[in-house]
Amino acid sequence: MIERFVALGDSFTEGVGDDDPAYPNGVRGWADRVAEQLATQQPALAYANLAVRGRLLPQVLAEQLDPALRMRPDLVTLYAGGNDLMRPKVDIDALAESYDEAVGKLAATGATVVLFTGVDGVEDPVFRKMRGRTAIYNEHVRLIAARHGTLLVDMWAMRALRDRRLWSADRIHLNARGHTLVSAAVLEALGVPHPGAAELGPPELLSARARRAQNLRWAREHAVPWIRRRLRGESSGDAISPKRPEPGPVLLPDHR
Repeated sequence: MIERFVALGDSFTEGVGDDDPAYPNGVRGWADRVAEQLATQQPALAYANLAVRGRLLPQVLAEQLDPALRMRPDLVTLYAGGNDLMRPKVDIDALAESYDEAVGKLAATGATVVLFTGVDGVEDPVFRKMRGRTAIYNEHVRLIAARHGTLLVDMWAMRALRDRRLWSADRIHLNARGHTLVSAAVLEALGVPHPGAAELGPPELLSARARRAQNLRWAREHAVPWIRRRLRGESSGDAISPKRPEPGPVLLPDHR
């Protein structure tokens, strides 16, 4: 029985893209959805979410690992590194070494640890260029998971995540549908019954002109502001605090 769940990471785990003003930081996300499903079976579940958008892997480990260990969780999820892979230069091997060490500390507590591979961005003209980096990162994660006996949610193999209808307008963060799909995959890995995710049906076929218009709008509204923040040394999480900094009870959606 899972009694204490702590989620670590960046915007993916914070829940960015799954907007809901009823939740802390105005986002819900897959981790909250997992906690809510667990709480239907264990009402006394205590849940903390230390993830903060924009954090690089070294920042996640420096800011979140020790607090998480002090909370003595019996379930920990950890995903970090996606923001690092988007930087012009990144030492993936060095990242993997620190990741390996952190996972070892978490696994040594006896907690169930869940790791994630990165998503395959083959269907997106921009993120397709990161496939090589992501594939290398994923191989490290798979080895780390095997070495420490953790569970692994292989998002690279989840072909449904290639569907842009599961992503928010910024193309970086999952929307509510995408977070729901990931939550189902995490619960599946844990062996916990869950309602699953709804099928979307075949996608709408867009003309080349419509796709160009979408790409231009995305560049103007999301890519350019992101580049400007990078040039100024700013992060989307600079003014953000963890949404659930201490383990606490989980309120189910019907009781909010």
